[in-house]
Amino acid sequence: MTPAGAAETGVAEQKREHREQPCARCPTRHMTDPLTGLADRRQFRDCLAEQLTAGGPDGPGVMLIDLDRFKAVNDALGHPAGDALLQSAARRLRGALRPDDTVARLGGDEFAVLFARPVDRGSMSAIAARLVELLARPYLLRGQVALVGASIGGAIAPEDGTDPDRLMSCADLALYQSKGRGRGCFSFFAPEMQSRADERRRLEIALRAALPRGELALHYQPQVNLHSQALAGFEALLRWNRPGNGLIPPTAFIPLAEETGLIGSIGDWVVREATVEAARWPAPLCVAVNVAPQQFQDGRLVGTVRAALAAAGLPGSRLELEVTESALLEDAGWCTRDQLQALKEMGVRISLDDFGTGYSSLSQLRNFPFDRVKIDRSFADDAAVVRAVALLGASLGMRTTAEGVETPEQLERMRAEGCTEAQGFLLGLPMPPEEAAALIRRSDDLLHKPGEVG
Repeated sequence: MTPAGAAETGVAEQKREHREQPCARCPTRHMTDPLTGLADRRQFRDCLAEQLTAGGPDGPGVMLIDLDRFKAVNDALGHPAGDALLQSAARRLRGALRPDDTVARLGGDEFAVLFARPVDRGSMSAIAARLVELLARPYLLRGQVALVGASIGGAIAPEDGTDPDRLMSCADLALYQSKGRGRGCFSFFAPEMQSRADERRRLEIALRAALPRGELALHYQPQVNLHSQALAGFEALLRWNRPGNGLIPPTAFIPLAEETGLIGSIGDWVVREATVEAARWPAPLCVAVNVAPQQFQDGRLVGTVRAALAAAGLPGSRLELEVTESALLEDAGWCTRDQLQALKEMGVRISLDDFGTGYSSLSQLRNFPFDRVKIDRSFADDAAVVRAVALLGASLGMRTTAEGVETPEQLERMRAEGCTEAQGFLLGLPMPPEEAAALIRRSDDLLHKPGEVG
């Protein structure tokens, strides 16, 4: 095994090319990837099938490798730079493995490794750790430094499968597990992964039918002005009333909707539904709607919001869109910023949600047109953090909302440290539209009787 540290680094790319055959035992004619010179998917599968047919007590090991954040580099620096990155990654992989191991590019930013000799879990784990570190080193692309990571999934025959498609499927499930753990790591296939994948497929089928069947609903959580002690508005929170399963919270299905592309149509529906409901409330009550990163990527958000406001007859100033920190980092941040500016021109308010849980920086707060910062519930008992964020928000002309307020002591702390609004179980649980309407009719001052709302 060539030490991973001897492979080329991104800041000093060696210009050598590996000319050996991608797989010493398999024909390569018309079966190599034209960009990288590695084996393609068909050749990789043929080599795997041949090794499985050869039998023996110890079967081959397979790794699937996916480059993390590759699309961000491709979008920011252009496709030629993306191609150069893929070529560099291919050289690093090829240089770090034995000549008789098969390295393939399966397509896009996905690579695969087939070990020519039997491997065990210990040796595969060690190799994977070195490959993760190697692929995460900087890449010098057309004079600019780019950073990506790598997630890896592995499977070994015969325990994980004796059929090439089955073994690759197992490695793919392990790769999915690695991405779910936060990326930049390695996972082996385990039987429970298949069970989770089967359940995920069933959930996806049910979720695809949920919107046309009218199974989705919005609940509304009160937001309170800490200075006037009056109701300021509501945050619209998505719920799924799945037949036979009851009310399902968004944490159980929103990630799936984002992964499968369903979040676009669901997000459009949420905007339309929330604006129609808010139009029934007296001014100046506002409704806040969460926006997923994918809604910026598909380019429909501005048009969807404009049409929803017009159809509902709701002024843009009474709609607030909550953006997570990840939306600012996903792919092309400039695209997100342009769309936020277009929304601002309609009067729509923009808030940064769950501040402090991701990678927000002062430059992001300054460069993006935010009206509000929402302090994540995890800081509800940290007076120093609350005070710092409230002061920062005030200095930038932003309001500050404290999330997750559950006790009178937390409520008083948020008020004392300078927060302008608050929400949480103390002030009201998420409630159906009819209960929100009733709350509006009877409540002039939520804080006179804290805990009784909702």
